[in-house]
Formats: sequence, structure tokens, C-alpha cells
Amino acid sequence: MKKIEAIIKPFKLDEVKEALNEVGLQGITVLEAKGFGRQKGHTELYRGAEYVVDFLPKVKLEIVLDDSLVERAVEAIMAAARTGRIGDGKIFITPVEEAIRIRTAKRERKPSEPARHQPTADRNIKGKKEASSCR
Repeated sequence: MKKIEAIIKPFKLDEVKEALNEVGLQGITVLEAKGFGRQKGHTELYRGAEYVVDFLPKVKLEIVLDDSLVERAVEAIMAAARTGRIGDGKIFITPVEEAIRIRTAKRERKPSEPARHQPTADRNIKGKKEASSCR
């Protein structure tokens, strides 16, 4: 599994989301962010005074997906987010060792890793009951 983090311009979010849906991705996390890279912000004029805006509004996407979908997802993000101007954004790809679904406690890990024994929620509850009855 891999995690893709993409920093893009906010007005490109809908286009990127549609492109990722076409690739077949089912989940995405979107965060509002502020930052700057090479563009170093810009100046704005407000009521006759000039202000420097260092941190520009951006959107950060986080996607955890199977290794087989990474290249298609990256291509989709690049195609949908590109304007050709400075500040289009950046994509980061990192490995994910394991993901755990909170509701079911189901664990997803790299195919090469052996499954580890993990106590179920029932066992944890029993252990707590036994510990509390010893007092």
C-alpha cells in the first residue's frame, strides 16, 4: 500500500476528485491548507495599502491505495490539477505498512507481511472485566 499526498490549488479540487473517481478510487481525505513554494506568495492592494500574502490557500489530498493503482492515480492528479503556471502543487508518495478499519478492527497490510495475532474487541473487554474483578 502507498499513501499519496497531493497539494493542489483549491479551484482544481472538483476536477481532481472526478479524475480519481474514474481511476476507481473509493476514498479520499481533503484538508484545507496554506503554504508557499517557489511562488513565495504575492502582494495585494487593500484600501490603498499594499499587503504581502505569504501563505496561499491550498488543498491537501490524502489517499491510501493499493500499489497497483498508484501510477494511474498520480497521472490523474497531474492531468486534472495542472494549469501550467507556478504553484500548481506537488505530489508525495510514501509507503504504508498497515491500515486498520476502526469499526471492524480489520487490518490491511502489505502482502509480503505475515499476519500478526491481534486480540479482538471481546477479548479486550473480558481482560478488563477480569482485571476489575481482582480489585
